[in-house]
Amino acid sequence: MEITKELVEYVATLSKIKVDDAFSEKMQKELGAVINYMEILNQVDTKDVEPLSHVFSINNVLREDEVMPSHNRAELIKNAPQHGETTFIVPKAVE
Repeated sequence: MEITKELVEYVATLSKIKVDDAFSEKMQKELGAVINYMEILNQVDTKDVEPLSHVFSINNVLREDEVMPSHNRAELIKNAPQHGETTFIVPKAVE
C-alpha cells in the first residue's frame, strides 16, 4: 500500500491536526515504513501457530471467600484522637 500525500492529509483531517508540507512528507515516509514492515510480517508462515489471547497462560488465581471475624470496632475507635460512638472524627479537608 502506498502512502500518498492525500492519505496523510486525510488522516490529519480525521485527527483534527494541521500539517504542513514538510511534516506531510515526513509522515509519508514514516507511515510507508510501518506499512512495509507489516507486509514483511504478513509473509511469515503462521499456519501451525495457535492463536493466543495472551503471551502467558492465565489461570484464575482468585481464592475462595472466607468469612473471618473482624476487628473489634470499639477497640479500634478508642485509639483515635477524636471519635464518635461508631466513627472516627477527622479535620475537615474541603472548605
